[in-house]
Amino acid sequence: MWTTFLDALLLQAGYNAALVAIGAALLGIAAGTSGTFLFLRKRALVSDAIAHATLPGIGLAFILMVALGGDGRDLGGLMLGSAVTAAAGLLLVEWTARETRLSEDAAIGAVLSVFFGFGIVLLTFIQTMSSGRQAGLDGLLLGSTAGMLFQDGIIIAIGGVLSVVAVYVLRRPMTLVAFDDEFAEASGVNVRHVDLAIMGLVLGVTVIGLKIVGLILIVAMLIIPAVAARFWTERTEHVVLGAGLIGGASGYIGAALSASAPALPTGPIIVLVCALLFGLSLLFAPIRGVLASVLRHRRFQVRVHRRQGLLALVHGEAIHDRMTLAVLRRDGLIRADGVATDDGRAQAAKALLDERRWEIVRQLHFADGIKASLDGLTPIEEVLTRDELAEIDKRLGPPVVVGE
Repeated sequence: MWTTFLDALLLQAGYNAALVAIGAALLGIAAGTSGTFLFLRKRALVSDAIAHATLPGIGLAFILMVALGGDGRDLGGLMLGSAVTAAAGLLLVEWTARETRLSEDAAIGAVLSVFFGFGIVLLTFIQTMSSGRQAGLDGLLLGSTAGMLFQDGIIIAIGGVLSVVAVYVLRRPMTLVAFDDEFAEASGVNVRHVDLAIMGLVLGVTVIGLKIVGLILIVAMLIIPAVAARFWTERTEHVVLGAGLIGGASGYIGAALSASAPALPTGPIIVLVCALLFGLSLLFAPIRGVLASVLRHRRFQVRVHRRQGLLALVHGEAIHDRMTLAVLRRDGLIRADGVATDDGRAQAAKALLDERRWEIVRQLHFADGIKASLDGLTPIEEVLTRDELAEIDKRLGPPVVVGE
């Protein structure tokens, strides 16, 4: 299996496998970058409504194409039909939330259920048609890449590139609206139009993703890469880039895994790979990951125990806390018998000096701008300038020597 998987990664597992892998990677990049602004706008559920609203469009397009004597499974026609009903569902959600007393989540729930139910009815009707018995449209629910053609890949590639270009062109107004729509409106940005542009991008990605991951799982490709990328950075442009990379990697690796084990469905495997990358980001991201948070909390605890231990040394108090003793011994500030070392006495005197400095800082006018740093743990030299420290030291008495 590993040899087959490596061949699939290197695009050596056959024409169809290579076509699916490239198409899935492009879809992942488009979904990750487009879904970032939906996630930042805190409107992730809208993608679910759009995705489910595509189903009746698929059924109606099939019926219409068959009635006109064409191939009801033509991907271009199905995508066009799904885009029409998805746009209708999107506009209905937007109008309902804006013109009625219903909240957006209530409007989403109504549109999602009604459109999806109508789509299921149409699929059931199609199965009763003489030309629709072998339609296989239910494969678009979870994706179906087995019969993917070159022209299908071209459509997905063009749609993905256009989505990425649109994100690049509209990135500034979309970022502004995502973080502060009131400021954006005061700055002359038409918030409603920007919101519709974001939804339009999501609609486009949903439509082009029908063949690979299906209308149900495309929601995961729109949201999970953006959420995973958010753990790694605080900058919006980096979140967009990271989401595109995570989405692209998920699509490519997932398609390769599916090609190496033909019994595995491509769409669900892509989503599981994406979920795995999310899990790794959640645990190991250096900025917002769980491990980084645990390590920061641990370092904070060590700083607190170190400070409390040094203040106890300078006041000649007995230290009974085991962690405080362990920290002081580890840093060479006390001997095994608990007596302060020369370095320990010097640092204890410095800790007391800083405590007295902080008390003066709280009384001076320039303390107003640094209140967030008055925690007693941040080195005072990192907060105040040399001139400010000199002014504070003039107000202090003679230095304290530990042990005297």
